[in-house]
Amino acid sequence: MTHKHTTSELMNLAIDKARETMNENIGGPFGAVIVDNNGTCIAVASNSVLKDHDPTAHAEINAIRLASKNLGTHDLTGCTLYTTSYPCPMCLGAIIWANIKNVVYGCTAEDADNIGFRDDFIYQFIEGGHKDIKILDLKEKHRDSCLTLFKEYQDKEKTLY
Repeated sequence: MTHKHTTSELMNLAIDKARETMNENIGGPFGAVIVDNNGTCIAVASNSVLKDHDPTAHAEINAIRLASKNLGTHDLTGCTLYTTSYPCPMCLGAIIWANIKNVVYGCTAEDADNIGFRDDFIYQFIEGGHKDIKILDLKEKHRDSCLTLFKEYQDKEKTLY
């Protein structure tokens, strides 16, 4: 019989993994755990931005990649993610793309901001309508050519995810 972990145990797994890699200068104080719908732990990961020289190597992204690999699917429907901090916009997007509907988090985006991380800053950019070109200059170009590609995908009835 599989041991059903408590919320505290799962959060402690995330905290312990984050603390371990944080102290090794692998990444920040961010850890994540994913359990399946039976409560079985399928992934424990931490932030590895510094080690991997990869700005996308956040704990939640790493946990999603590991869980997907372990389960052999991109669809993590029924899974729950436990994370040491409210997910940044990138991670929220990945969580939604993975079909994870339940997230338990520890610290807030404001808490991350208070120690120097930019999560809250990015949320403000998004909520402001993406209009501050000093942060990011978005330009739409060559839409017709790209729409042709999209139509090809649709016409071939490729898998949607």
